[in-house]
Amino acid sequence: MTKRTGKTTLTFDSDRYSSLLSQYQPRIIKNEEENETFLEIVENWLSRNNLTPEEDTLLELLVKLIEDYEENHYQLNASTPHSRLLHLMDARSLELADLVGIIGTVETVTEIVNGQLELSKKQAEALGKFFHVNPGLFLFD
Repeated sequence: MTKRTGKTTLTFDSDRYSSLLSQYQPRIIKNEEENETFLEIVENWLSRNNLTPEEDTLLELLVKLIEDYEENHYQLNASTPHSRLLHLMDARSLELADLVGIIGTVETVTEIVNGQLELSKKQAEALGKFFHVNPGLFLFD
């Protein structure tokens, strides 16, 4: 399988992906210890640049498993789209300037981060893709 990014064509290597699956053994998360283990892997990979297509695919799977576990075990209702964005920014040590190319101008990003402006659906989708999370986390119900 190939994926074109700009001028580069990335090839998905099924054998490499199988090896990653064997190494990390992703599965339905049943307890906090398993959740923490997968969170550490995800945080480590999110801090790296240039993940392979196989790593990116496994990262998406791990994020989905974590989201499913946390949706069932944590009170996300206590947080807001704004607080979730701030948490993700803090976890990745991001500055306002890091989001400018993703959700708008410096002024727009500043207003969003300061809680003065709600994210649009399009901005939430861009952030979801950037952070590898469900875009709904950034939208009010």
